[in-house]
Amino acid sequence: MPRSAPRSTPAPRPKDKPAAKTSQGELFRLDSPLLGEVRGERSLMAFPFFALAKNAWMKPLTYNSGAVSIEVRPSANGVATIYDKEIVLYIASLMASKLEAGEQVAQDFVFTAHDLFSVTGSNHSARSYGRLSEALERLQGTQIKTNIEAGGEGEEGFFSWLSEARLHYTKTRTGERRLKAVKVRLCDWLFRAILLDRHVLDYAHAYFQLGPIERRIYEVARSTCEEDRLEIDLATFRLQIGYQNPLPNFRAALKQIAAADAIPDYRLDLIETVEGEADTGKGRTGRGRKANPVRVVITRRPPELEAGDGTADSGESEPARSAPKVRSAA
Repeated sequence: MPRSAPRSTPAPRPKDKPAAKTSQGELFRLDSPLLGEVRGERSLMAFPFFALAKNAWMKPLTYNSGAVSIEVRPSANGVATIYDKEIVLYIASLMASKLEAGEQVAQDFVFTAHDLFSVTGSNHSARSYGRLSEALERLQGTQIKTNIEAGGEGEEGFFSWLSEARLHYTKTRTGERRLKAVKVRLCDWLFRAILLDRHVLDYAHAYFQLGPIERRIYEVARSTCEEDRLEIDLATFRLQIGYQNPLPNFRAALKQIAAADAIPDYRLDLIETVEGEADTGKGRTGRGRKANPVRVVITRRPPELEAGDGTADSGESEPARSAPKVRSAA
């Protein structure tokens, strides 16, 4: 899967700065800058609502686990991507911060692109502003249908992440347009989920430095790890991540990610369960042998290892030490 270009590290967010207001008698006031942490709604973290692509993804996406069903249809510009999701996370964070401060919230949000880029670690180039416009179009045009309830209510039919998205410009004396603010209206489904369910979790700052698959691994781990551990078979994990290519490709991608060991707060291991004799007697695997079943194990790093004491990668993983008939798939 393609990876994003390097981004600058997001600057620490101020905690005591009052919300900015528009000057010179403008008709709206800004909800930015974001004063709290980056946060996301739990269902959007756990399930694949966005395409794992940097460029336009023109095919529909589906997910069905029996209890949860999701259908995502592309707009003329494609399905909203995992990078477009940054805008949704930013809006959710603004809303969560308002609720935490005891403020009234509505579905309309007005913010500056400058603050959005600062939070997500994007550069402030003209190209980033152009991509913002494209992302807003995909978020408004992508159609989503799901049986996941929000705020105690279910919905039949499709909705878009943003029911409205506008870029407000001013003009200089030379006629050059300058982006003043972004105004969006959050969909009913997500607004209810944040307002009423309050299943909102914070994100690690390093999330925005990750590639598409790594982002989804982090989100699934953050939203579903119980007792600091998640164990799941490879095929089911592929569906939950939203990976569209064949299972062997997914396995190969996870091997590289596990070796890099760069998922914030979590460690990923692939555990291959050995079924019967796999060797020919000469130390080589017999031809035509099917790959052994693989399970994905995600564990939360101990706090002292996350503090950067350099011991996070030392030693062999516990599953490989304790079970003689289980070996690392890498």
